[in-house]
Amino acid sequence: MIHRRGTVSTHASEPHQKNLFLQSLEEEQNPTERKGKKIDSQREYQEKDIVECLENGVKFWTDYSKVHYHPQSLYELSGLWMDVEDFDNYGIGREALSSGHQEDISERLRFFVEECDHIQGFQFIVDDSGGFSAVAAEFLENIADEYTNTPVLLYTTRGPASYMNLGQKKHKVVRGLHDAVSFSRLSSLCKLIVPLGLPSLSRSKASAYLSIKDEKPYHCSAVYAAALHSTSLPFRMQSVGRAADSQDVSGAVSVSDLVEILSGNARKNMVAILDMAMPAPSLSGRDVGQSMLGHLHPVTYEIAEDVEDSQAMETLNIHGVIGQGGHYASVSEVKDYIHAAYEHANAMPKFCHLSVARTPLPIPLPFPRIFSSLVGGQGKLLGEPIAGSLSRGSVDVHSIPIGTRLRSSIAILPHLENRLTHLQRFGIQRGAAGSELLRGWGFGRDELEEMGECLTRMVMELKPQAIMSDDSD
Repeated sequence: MIHRRGTVSTHASEPHQKNLFLQSLEEEQNPTERKGKKIDSQREYQEKDIVECLENGVKFWTDYSKVHYHPQSLYELSGLWMDVEDFDNYGIGREALSSGHQEDISERLRFFVEECDHIQGFQFIVDDSGGFSAVAAEFLENIADEYTNTPVLLYTTRGPASYMNLGQKKHKVVRGLHDAVSFSRLSSLCKLIVPLGLPSLSRSKASAYLSIKDEKPYHCSAVYAAALHSTSLPFRMQSVGRAADSQDVSGAVSVSDLVEILSGNARKNMVAILDMAMPAPSLSGRDVGQSMLGHLHPVTYEIAEDVEDSQAMETLNIHGVIGQGGHYASVSEVKDYIHAAYEHANAMPKFCHLSVARTPLPIPLPFPRIFSSLVGGQGKLLGEPIAGSLSRGSVDVHSIPIGTRLRSSIAILPHLENRLTHLQRFGIQRGAAGSELLRGWGFGRDELEEMGECLTRMVMELKPQAIMSDDSD
């Protein structure tokens, strides 16, 4: 609601009511208010009712968050009176972040850094499909200036909705330039970048045992969050002695170690592909060479599939997989199994670091109902679907085994080439359709040519025999 009085505009809206899930959390956190009161059975929150409420009513991430955030953790960009759908390109985001915003955000990060005994690095997650890409770039630039020797691992994410409405030429030009500029800026401010977010997660191989609705960010974000939880597992392992390391966890690495493994080889590729198996298969599969590795499918977009790369570098994370007899497999069993799987594979990477944990991924109540009827209560893949069950959630599935893989491979070439092509065709070439747009975003020709040169070098690292066209082509 907007009221105008002279030159003053008042923006007001009704507060959003808390759903059943948030109401139930409040009651759990304030048991003294319930003590001594007669509980009305009709007001008792049943799990199935909460699940139904979340499935049909989630509009914001706060609708299903059960985390208590520190007051310094959240920052609001004030003065932006627009929906997230309108905050959809790099130029808008660049205008939104004033110098005052930058200093305030940096000060909040500084507060948490000072609380740390040691910083492995920064894990940074940004939706790069719109204006937040520019916001992230400005923030990362401050991090690079202040924490020069601290590596940044950057995940750029996007949902299926960001691929819609690209039919008109104008939209294609804006989207192509946004993707090119966004990737160029963000990749220059980190040590390793991992793009993820498929145009249709529901129809991808990664969702073979999932029941996803692409139109629900609640569904897609749960899958990607699970993948990122798994990839970061080695950072949370303690570097313990060999005896302890062989029992429940193995393969701890730091952020610096991961960056060095994937981008520190002779090829110098800093763009990694993320594959996942959710749920991961058990170790009792008949075809060892295909079972685990064959279930790993990419959630990184615009890549080449079925590409063999003898120079590929990989990190593989497996946790909570089920072994023989239906028990969680030991670390040594998983190691032996993966070693055998690579021996039977058609192609092997140059190097693969394996991290293993016996603990599966828990499925808490706010987790959406995204598992198919072929997924059992402990995440085991079933031979026959469960009758009368189209999709299953936290009420039915309590934990799952999961596997993720980060790989530095020539399969990322289409991702890089598309951004280079868009930048040249729409922004740099004489008479380019988007040259005026880029000037409006604050980019001059010199800066654009520098971006083009950086993208060209990234392509040449993976494809040295390529003959790249210059601006005059």
